[in-house]
Amino acid sequence: MKKIFFAIAAVMACFACSEEQPFSYRGLAFNMPTAQFVDSLISRGLVVDSAASDSGRLVVLNNAAEHYRVLVAFDGDKLQAIQENYQASTNDSTRMMWQQLRDGFEKELDAWPDCPMLKDNHKIANFDTSTGFISVVLQNTYRPTLTVQYQPKKEK
Repeated sequence: MKKIFFAIAAVMACFACSEEQPFSYRGLAFNMPTAQFVDSLISRGLVVDSAASDSGRLVVLNNAAEHYRVLVAFDGDKLQAIQENYQASTNDSTRMMWQQLRDGFEKELDAWPDCPMLKDNHKIANFDTSTGFISVVLQNTYRPTLTVQYQPKKEK
């Protein structure tokens, strides 16, 4: 009788652990309605750039203190993708930021990234989670650019 009880308990524990957390952006779930998601970003200190935003598909938010922009792409009330664009003054600072972001995602997601490009001035780290994709892209050409892209996996 005890063996049956422990077997049932083990199966129930497996099902409880197998529930996937929704894909998220800095703690905000991608399954939130778009308006609520944008309001949450505004409450974190971001400001809507109405000149760069497209009211039907894209909202652009700025954070002057942190020197980055957040682009939120959506279709109706469903989030499609998010992209952060960091502004830095030197190539060395973007290289350092790229490494910090890559290491942070590696630790947070407990996963190694796929790095199809690892040159001094062009680096890409792609993380494939169970619910979405995160890409950290460095492109130092005429202007140092660093982007982080979040995209949920398509539902089956």
